[in-house]
Amino acid sequence: MPKVRVHNMTISLDGFSAGENQRIDAPFGDGVGWGDELHAWFVEASRDAAAGKTGTDVDYYVRGDENIGATIMGRNMFGPQRGPWQDESWKGWWGENPPYHHDVFVLTHHPRPKLEMDGGTTFHFTDDTPERVLERAFEAADGKDVRIGGGAAVVQQYLRAGLIDELHLVIAPLLIGRGERLLDNVAEGVEGYRVAEMVSSSSVTHVMLVRR
Repeated sequence: MPKVRVHNMTISLDGFSAGENQRIDAPFGDGVGWGDELHAWFVEASRDAAAGKTGTDVDYYVRGDENIGATIMGRNMFGPQRGPWQDESWKGWWGENPPYHHDVFVLTHHPRPKLEMDGGTTFHFTDDTPERVLERAFEAADGKDVRIGGGAAVVQQYLRAGLIDELHLVIAPLLIGRGERLLDNVAEGVEGYRVAEMVSSSSVTHVMLVRR
């Protein structure tokens, strides 16, 4: 049976997945840059995977793409703009050929026409309920799993609803202090999960949560 999965969701020791004031020149907020202490493991693992190398971080990185047929993400993950779209020129952080290569559903209060990109990625901008979006994602995935890509607010919605089957957290050895904490306001949701794996590499600790 197809699953709902979260992979490679990196948080700090104090539980933050992003800092404050996320914007175009600081997508993860103040003090949290792409490739810095929080995400360095991911950048290195992606390079090693492309070079055919193996290792703990590479193994978990690769698992994040296996058998994924559709992705759900929040507006904040798609781009830095907030509120009504000023225009529709923004096409995401990933260039003309995003790394998804399947349907991606962007949760937003301000829908816009779908965006077809090179490589088979189509972004759908929807204000449907999380449950309805998940139904659409399963339809698009055609028997494969659906990935909840992030950010934290979207993962929290699906956790509170008890809809996530697997949640892969990556704990990086740093403190951020303020920003967006992943596991805030999900007390009832996480009660239904258990730790199935906990493995440390030289860089981070991987924790896999699954339904009880």
